[in-house]
Amino acid sequence: MVALDDVQSESARFRVVQVVSGLEHPWALAFLPDGRVLITERPGRLWVMEGEAIREVDGVPAVRAAGQGGLLDVIAHPRFTDNQVIYLSYSANYGEGFGTRVARAKLVDESLRDLQVLFEMQPPGNGPVHFGSRFAFDADGYLFVTLGERGDRDLSQRLDAHHGKVIRLHDDGRVPADNPFIGTDGAHPEIYSFGHRNPQGLIVDATSGLLWLHEHGPRGGDALHIVRAGLNYGWPVATYGREYHGPEIGVRPDQREDLVQPIIHWTPSIAPCGLTQMRGGNFSGWEGNLFAGALIQQHIRRIVIRGKAVVHQEELLRERFGRIREVKMGLDGNLWFATDAPDGGVFRIEPVTD
Repeated sequence: MVALDDVQSESARFRVVQVVSGLEHPWALAFLPDGRVLITERPGRLWVMEGEAIREVDGVPAVRAAGQGGLLDVIAHPRFTDNQVIYLSYSANYGEGFGTRVARAKLVDESLRDLQVLFEMQPPGNGPVHFGSRFAFDADGYLFVTLGERGDRDLSQRLDAHHGKVIRLHDDGRVPADNPFIGTDGAHPEIYSFGHRNPQGLIVDATSGLLWLHEHGPRGGDALHIVRAGLNYGWPVATYGREYHGPEIGVRPDQREDLVQPIIHWTPSIAPCGLTQMRGGNFSGWEGNLFAGALIQQHIRRIVIRGKAVVHQEELLRERFGRIREVKMGLDGNLWFATDAPDGGVFRIEPVTD
């Protein structure tokens, strides 16, 4: 079913095709080397799509689907063809509350086997917000995971809490020996960067190796960053956003030399979620561009980068499909996205040629 026949943007002409309908708050997409597509639903379901057929996967761990929590990201192991391993992030009950967990398992047909919990944020929180959580593997096989601050904003600055952090792990959950806070008294060794609020976009640029991240600000101050080991990204000491009821929060990031200044910030908020990059796809005019979903402003944001700078932006499909939760480059060379709704869907952006 074609959702839009012909759209002319600044650098591409495309159509939008609906691939799946009737999903309950779809959250993430992952493309497997054999052509199958994995889809998570926040209430706790994992689907595998093969051609036009879609089947539910058995063996998904129990999630606590409350507020913004539930089954979140999914990613395939870089050597999936050899080991059939995938990773899931999700909110779960443990300890005195609930928080973000990371698990891995083998995907055998439509079942998860040998599931292992590799990580759980400490301490768990109690509120229903800001779980993160996005995955990325770099060229060396390290797994990066974003973690929200669970509404406990001051914990973002503390190294004895996983809240508001990016963590780095080996593919089996071990902590790399050169993580930046190894040996720091009281610090969790998994931490790679800190001072984040609720990062829900993460991508490794396959050409430059840069780790790009975006995160939600409060009222304004959504930020796009390049993540580097050991650095402080400011929340809540500094932000371009404000309290929802109006007052300023801390100082502006450019007033503190010891904090990382965002590459760009979006004020007012676009509520970015999902991040991908066009590399070698079907749209030559979009080559190397970043694409982010926008929940509040209901569009896909095309972000043109040159080196470490953003030089241009374009809004695609504004208010045509609702809240965009996920955007991902498919192995077919097209751009895919998922909509955050009780009756959400998965869509594919394809080129139109004369």
